[in-house]
Amino acid sequence: MMATAVSIISDGVMKVDGGCMFGPVPKVDWETAVMTDRKNRITLGLNCLLLQSCGRKVLVDTGVGSKDTDNHKESLGLVPSRLIKSLRQTGLNHKDIDTVILTNLNYDHCGGCTRLDRAGNIVPTFPNARYYVQTASYEEACHPDERCFAAHQSENFRPMEDRGQLELMDGDTEIFPGLDVIVSGGHSRGHQIVMFRHGGELVVFLGDLVPTPYHLDLRAIPAFDYSPEITINQKREVLAQAEREGWLLVFAHGNDTKAGYLERRGDQSCLRPVALPTSC
Repeated sequence: MMATAVSIISDGVMKVDGGCMFGPVPKVDWETAVMTDRKNRITLGLNCLLLQSCGRKVLVDTGVGSKDTDNHKESLGLVPSRLIKSLRQTGLNHKDIDTVILTNLNYDHCGGCTRLDRAGNIVPTFPNARYYVQTASYEEACHPDERCFAAHQSENFRPMEDRGQLELMDGDTEIFPGLDVIVSGGHSRGHQIVMFRHGGELVVFLGDLVPTPYHLDLRAIPAFDYSPEITINQKREVLAQAEREGWLLVFAHGNDTKAGYLERRGDQSCLRPVALPTSC
């Protein structure tokens, strides 16, 4: 039996307007903690999670990928995709991944699901993997409204469907023993977080429910979220349980801090950062 391993795979970083990321929280409340550039953009990590257990090799989210870097290079401050290079640093290649779990189908979480082959065709990046996503997320991506139209690109998920690699789920699901997805909604329809039992603890990849450590503040809800009320209620519930049960939290868009534990210090809940193995 293969030993269990957990590591963060980086696809690089992107830059997003700070006001959009913090939503109702005024800039005066966050500008001293988060650096912005001259365009008021903050730097976000494009973090994916590699899980290895019982012979399974699972990738949670896939970053922006390599197909349309030029289209977003200026607006998002993108550099060439690091996903495959980061994966190789763990001793694996794209053919080794057998399971891909997507927290949502926004381009910054699923862009790396597909790539251009030598003939210029768009094909699945991980040819031997099943790609898991919620039906509600898939339906939103296929029929986006004006709010979320720009965040979805069919070339990021249609090729998996065409090749029979896409697995749609309806609600909380056990992928295999010790690995579960929990629907949180709020950010987008069908948004899910991923829970993985690693030894004696629970590792939880929060996706866009709590994208960075700064979003541990319940008020900090990105303007992109379709239902802030759902987001804040889910955050309150999930973070209370995380503190109570000692979960290891992994932040999809954390930059300087990518993971940590919530701990009670007096009447304050504080994050104790930890460094997971990271390939970038």
